[in-house]
Amino acid sequence: MYPTLSYQLMGILFRGHRKLGNSYQEKYYQRAIESEFKKGKLSYQREYQVELTYNDEKIGKYFLDFIVENKIALETKTVPFIKEEYIRQVLAYLDAAKLKLGIVANFRTNRLTYKRLINPRIKV
Repeated sequence: MYPTLSYQLMGILFRGHRKLGNSYQEKYYQRAIESEFKKGKLSYQREYQVELTYNDEKIGKYFLDFIVENKIALETKTVPFIKEEYIRQVLAYLDAAKLKLGIVANFRTNRLTYKRLINPRIKV
């Protein structure tokens, strides 16, 4: 799914982890990622607001860390490991934002860990 964009995005994530290591707060990785997006001339939205609806009624909102090229949701974490709850969270975000692909990237581990998630409810 989106092979060229995915490859470019993963390169940014690995580069950020390699340069910064694994001991900073999430916000610093997000700033580094944003810098790379600008450098690579990728369109993105940071803290993308998604409305949560129930029976066509708005009941809340939440924010995705990044939407890249209006195609991929990117959630960054600085946790010991990627838990199932983070995966469920991103799948819910994908559904609400009507996106097909999401990536959870964890910068706390010795090597960048990540999970690519496909939203089964959206057809491309």
